[in-house]
Amino acid sequence: MACTAPREEDLLMEEDEHRPPLNRALLHRSATNNTSQVAMVGSNPCPIESLDYEIIENDLFDQNWRSRGKADQVRYVVLKWTFCFAIGIITGIAGFVINLAVENVAGLKHTAVSALMESSSYWTAFWLFAGTNLALLLFASSITAFVSPAAGGSGIPEVKAYLNGVDAPNIFSLRTLAVKIIGNIAAVSSSLHVGKAGPMVHTGACIAAIFGQGGSRKYGLTCRWLRYFKNDRDRRDLVTIGAGAGVTAAFRAPVGGVLFALESLSSWWRSALIWRSFFTTAVVAVVLRLFIELCASGKCGLFGKGGLIMYDVSTKFDDLMTYHLKDIPIVVLIGVIGAILGALYNFLMMKVLRVYSVINERGNAHKLLLAAVVSILTSCCVFGLPWLAPCRPCPTAGAPSPPNGTCHSLNRFRRFHCPAGHYNDLASLFLNINDDAIRNLYSTGTNDVYHPGSMLAFFVASYALGVLSYGVVAPSGLFVPIILTGATYGRLVAMLLGGRSGLDHGLVAILGSASFLGGTLRMTVSVCVIILELTNNLLLLPLVMLVLLISKTVADSFNSSIYDLILNLKGLPHLDGHAEPYMRQLTVGDVVAGPLRSFNGVEKVGHIVHTLRTTGHHAFPVVDEPPFSPAPVLYGLVLRAHLLVLLKKREFLTAPVRCPKDYMAGRFEAQDFDKRGSGKQDTIADVELSPEEMEMYVDLHPFTNTSPYTVVETMSLAKALVLFREVGLRHLLVVPKSCDRSPVVGILTRHDFMPEHILGLHPVLVGSRWKRLRWQKGAVAKKFRSLLDWLANDSG
Repeated sequence: MACTAPREEDLLMEEDEHRPPLNRALLHRSATNNTSQVAMVGSNPCPIESLDYEIIENDLFDQNWRSRGKADQVRYVVLKWTFCFAIGIITGIAGFVINLAVENVAGLKHTAVSALMESSSYWTAFWLFAGTNLALLLFASSITAFVSPAAGGSGIPEVKAYLNGVDAPNIFSLRTLAVKIIGNIAAVSSSLHVGKAGPMVHTGACIAAIFGQGGSRKYGLTCRWLRYFKNDRDRRDLVTIGAGAGVTAAFRAPVGGVLFALESLSSWWRSALIWRSFFTTAVVAVVLRLFIELCASGKCGLFGKGGLIMYDVSTKFDDLMTYHLKDIPIVVLIGVIGAILGALYNFLMMKVLRVYSVINERGNAHKLLLAAVVSILTSCCVFGLPWLAPCRPCPTAGAPSPPNGTCHSLNRFRRFHCPAGHYNDLASLFLNINDDAIRNLYSTGTNDVYHPGSMLAFFVASYALGVLSYGVVAPSGLFVPIILTGATYGRLVAMLLGGRSGLDHGLVAILGSASFLGGTLRMTVSVCVIILELTNNLLLLPLVMLVLLISKTVADSFNSSIYDLILNLKGLPHLDGHAEPYMRQLTVGDVVAGPLRSFNGVEKVGHIVHTLRTTGHHAFPVVDEPPFSPAPVLYGLVLRAHLLVLLKKREFLTAPVRCPKDYMAGRFEAQDFDKRGSGKQDTIADVELSPEEMEMYVDLHPFTNTSPYTVVETMSLAKALVLFREVGLRHLLVVPKSCDRSPVVGILTRHDFMPEHILGLHPVLVGSRWKRLRWQKGAVAKKFRSLLDWLANDSG
């Protein structure tokens, strides 16, 4: 995703020059703070807003809650489970369609190229291969750039940000869903070094988010039952479930899908959500199984028997899947090297993505030009490198070779330019979709199938193309290319060790994938379970666990996970789970900014309209003053969206008096204040009032949240961050310590917890910012020199 966005909507960021000085003499606030969060969605400016998971408790809510009977509660529960079932069915179908289309589109292309190569029409084969790849990638990039820029990339960082409370427009729209599916099919089929797992996560989240829209008035799809889901809390749960279903659709890993959503994506998790998420992933697995059995009879073209991503290594070579205690040092070495390669992968990708961002910001023509250059480079590499590989005789094991001289299909060998009865091991990896290439590398009992030089060439090319391919404007994933690169690295390590290791090369390839995944994605439990479900072999569990723990620990010493780095690059204001040490040195009163805008309990219409037109804040404190209370007192918090509903309803008062309790009956319903889903939202520009109406009054008491979360101004910023993130707040009111001041000091929003904002206000704290133990430039040389000096002094 990608867009330049102004800071969050409700930033209270203007410096209040009349604000009391900080209590700590050593902390000095900078005069200005120009830091902001920038969200990249395509190259167009777009507003980034926060989601509000807080329950609004007011008179209208109480009335609506009391009116709900037992039948309403049962319908709500039944509807939640029905949605989970429907999400599982549709996500499973979407996953099957994507895999079916990729297998057939890419398979037809590779079949045609192989036929031309066997007839010695080498140049024709190259132009067909490169031209088809270019057309497919340009098609995927075009529909992404012109139809839905939010569909670009994997979508996992956007889903992770959404589940953290960040909402960017169109990331879950129906248009984005369509472009995500079609564009990913074209991009993966174009031989670009990208995968379909990340886009499948986004696809599942889109499907779930559409169910959470609560119907559509535009298309007449409305129902009293559906309005139960017109809130951010239920939508968040559905998106979490959909994301887990997407992982299951990509890898046929139902348990791994649940754990992936829990470990990598979700910021809030409840036990009830585990049940529904597991139910949904189970439905996806059953749907995929049904389609695989349907295609086993050959009705799905080149999809073939087995299909999808499944690397069963447990049935044919069980005796080769053994390991001993002496192999543990080798496994540790694989984990350490995989961590270093993964950290370097993340570093290089960030450099490339920054360059791509500069190019993409120049317009759609430059986006397509960049995609074309990457496609041509990839085609030249994929088609050209196999010419350097030697021709090898077909293995004697397995089924006999077909009459046309090609090798048996145990590993889907490619003849390329080789004579009959021979195969090109490098072409067997390059001229295949990623799923088949991984299946080749994971195959046990194939230690002599690949040449070390071919493995080295494929590893370098796979590593480089993975870094260069992700930034193009097309739906593309990182998970599968990382698995492929890691498997190649594992095979290469096994070849270099030779007879010093008794491990099968296929087993080491699996461990290489695990180490590279741990070094880039920094996930442990979910990746471990996904690999076990992919390979269908529990014997690998101890080794995979060890490799993942080592690779993640070592890689964390260099940089963050690839998804966190992309989140920061896109400027999505994601709140981390830990509080940085300098937050202990600050109170909430040190970062809250003004000027604060508030309303009286009974407010003049003209003042409300003026405030809404001159500010972008999405919530305002409501303060009761005499004659409604003996002294100024904080009554609650009223939302901007609710104020717009009141103004459009035009239920105004001629005098500043408080309404009776039965005032709302017949005038307002709870569904009037339900939060809309995607689409056009109400704005103050849509409100047109006469001069007479501007002089009237509106009673805000029945519509004000009377129990907002509040913190005292002396609370530490670290403690407030924990409350803000764990509860899922959008606004946090700051109240004074003493009672002789205004009843509210300010409002904290997501922006106020961003390191850029805090360090912009207090630059003296930059040196104390939280840093993990990471190797800095020259740190290794410095430590080495210190060791030498110590040894010299000790010997002297």
